[in-house]
Amino acid sequence: MDVRRYELTFPDESGTPGDTVVVERTDALGPGGHSVYADVTGIVRAEISDRGEVRMLASGAHQALTPPTTVRPVPPT
Repeated sequence: MDVRRYELTFPDESGTPGDTVVVERTDALGPGGHSVYADVTGIVRAEISDRGEVRMLASGAHQALTPPTTVRPVPPT
């Protein structure tokens, strides 16, 4: 399946689902050889495999990388 966008939901301080961010596929490949997805700001970056496995990627120094609690493909519009 050729997914261009994913919705990532991150836990809040209490561990329950909090913020949701939509990321779109970029031309870059991550360290595992899978596509890199980024939000519109370029701050949230993730390598997502074709099986939906996520590896968060730092976009700047001192960034705390929290894995998302859910990863959902966004259907094309």
